[in-house]
Amino acid sequence: MKQYVLVYLGGNHPTNQEEARRHHMKYVEWLTSLGEALVIPTIPLKDTNTISSDGTIKEGGSSAMSGFSVIKADSMQAALSIAQACPFLEIGGSLEVSEMMQIPMQ
Repeated sequence: MKQYVLVYLGGNHPTNQEEARRHHMKYVEWLTSLGEALVIPTIPLKDTNTISSDGTIKEGGSSAMSGFSVIKADSMQAALSIAQACPFLEIGGSLEVSEMMQIPMQ
């Protein structure tokens, strides 16, 4: 089975604790429903820094990437179907789905 990365872009933060709790519960249910297809659950990102080709470092990044998950699926279409059910889309976020390539070490 191929592996796919789901990149989380943007998304609105909950306006209160109850909204946050409800969204979190939906998200956990979705992740649980993936079963064996889930390789790496959601990894949120924070405190991004960018290193330029000349070696300089600046705070922040040019991407709206807020996290990622890794799943396995038989095809891109199957991975897209899994992603379409993600509750992250309900809070104004979007997802990029990419097949992960295996690069030989030799």
